[in-house]
Amino acid sequence: MDLRQLVQVLRRRWLTILLIMVAALAGTSVYTFTRTPQYESSAKVFISADVRNASDSFTAQLTITQKVQAYATLATSTVVMERVIDELDLNLNTAQLAEKVSAEVVPETPSLEVKTKDPDPSTAQIINRTVSEQLTEYLTELETLRGSSNSQINANVTDPADFDPDAVSPRTILNLVVAGVLGLLIGIALAVAREILDRTVSSLEHVQEVTTAPVLASIAFDPAIKKQPLLTDVSGFAARTEAFRLLRTNLQFLDLDHQPRCLVITSAVPGEGKSTTAANLAIALSQAGRRTLIVDGDLRRPRVAQMLQLDAAIGLTTVLVGRADVKEAIQVHEASGLHLLASGAKPPNPTEILQSRVTADLIHQLRDLYDMVIIDAPPLLPVADAAVLSAIADGAIIVTRHAKTTREQLRDAVGRLEQVGARVSGIVMNMIARRSTNNYYYYYYEETTPNPRRKK
Repeated sequence: MDLRQLVQVLRRRWLTILLIMVAALAGTSVYTFTRTPQYESSAKVFISADVRNASDSFTAQLTITQKVQAYATLATSTVVMERVIDELDLNLNTAQLAEKVSAEVVPETPSLEVKTKDPDPSTAQIINRTVSEQLTEYLTELETLRGSSNSQINANVTDPADFDPDAVSPRTILNLVVAGVLGLLIGIALAVAREILDRTVSSLEHVQEVTTAPVLASIAFDPAIKKQPLLTDVSGFAARTEAFRLLRTNLQFLDLDHQPRCLVITSAVPGEGKSTTAANLAIALSQAGRRTLIVDGDLRRPRVAQMLQLDAAIGLTTVLVGRADVKEAIQVHEASGLHLLASGAKPPNPTEILQSRVTADLIHQLRDLYDMVIIDAPPLLPVADAAVLSAIADGAIIVTRHAKTTREQLRDAVGRLEQVGARVSGIVMNMIARRSTNNYYYYYYEETTPNPRRKK
């Protein structure tokens, strides 16, 4: 994945990254602001060898340096903790007090740094001063040989316990900064992982992995489409209208020698918006002055007549069984001038009817009567109807739902058409998130439409 692809991933997955970052900040904030502040007091204890002979001084001091790590562990020993509790009359046991105290060796020195934490800075100072004093006494006792009154070491508090009014934990700003950075990095990592594992069609490159057919248009997701599914319901300057005008324009470049006059609109699986796309493409063609007919070839779940608010009872099946003449069965959508051949009554055997010779003859007849015939067909993967109709027509356009249709589904759909010798005229990317629409739009504009402002 190069830098350009990474930027695209971040743009597409920005919400995921933001949510993870906010979650990290929220969790850290709860943890930080619910913790009791802790204050720390620090003191230093210096340990030296008590020798009278200068020649033994170096050896004795070297021994002290080697033993100083063991001295550090004695700072939280039971003996020292009991002495501190007794002296200060603390309401703590030795284990609880030991949790507050720590000691470590100052690097390359025979010194110990003793630290004590407590919710009260004054208490921390008092406890730390007492711990330092009791530790020096205890070390002196340990290093005094039996029968002798002199200790082999001198342990002294060189830096008394200090008072620090600033809390050492929680570190609010540091915690939030670290949480924000970690949340950002985790969010980016998850976004990249989702992109790698995501097999849906969400970019032009994904379509190109599956088929060499061109992407003819991108249609943005419009939440108003359920109430206003047709172009005649929206403004002529709406983004959806412009998208279908672009699709209508791109159809002119499919085959300059043999312009298609009959196209099947289908999809890989249900729910990708192929019926709405078919109806709006037909309306866009009709509005451009082309004599256009839309045929509701989905004999299982017809929707076009309902969208156009026309009668679905008389239509394709009615004509095929000879109960009506084709010209009598065709209706006109007054708002757009579009002609409709509805589905008619639902037959028990749609595939057999569509692959009959009568159906092929009817489609050829309609093709001669109109400038463009658009056939709304069922999805390709569940049933064979769309493949049968595509073999009769001049080509098929596959509608894919952005970030929903998988690449495997699109590949199988293209394969179904190729198996019957049908031509895949192009792909329409449908329901694209608005944050991605501009990229798609400008791509098509540059690829298919000359820019009048460009200097020659």
